[in-house]
Amino acid sequence: MDNQDLLERIQSLVEEEHRLRDAAGTGTGDETARLAHLEAQLDQCWDLLRQRRAKKDAGGNPDDASARSVNEVEGYRQ
Repeated sequence: MDNQDLLERIQSLVEEEHRLRDAAGTGTGDETARLAHLEAQLDQCWDLLRQRRAKKDAGGNPDDASARSVNEVEGYRQ
């Protein structure tokens, strides 16, 4: 997956997230769970994109970046 593919995936996830949030208040437990899953996927995609950009900026191969687990990405300190 290259940077453009990642950006398109992020855009798709953001659009779905917005649709779910716009329906807030009428959401079911399934929609709440889906929203949490979307947020985790977005965090993974953003992390992978940052890794790819950092590798490229450091003169490395961005294709050497790999997606980290949800637990790892969600465990980062802000």
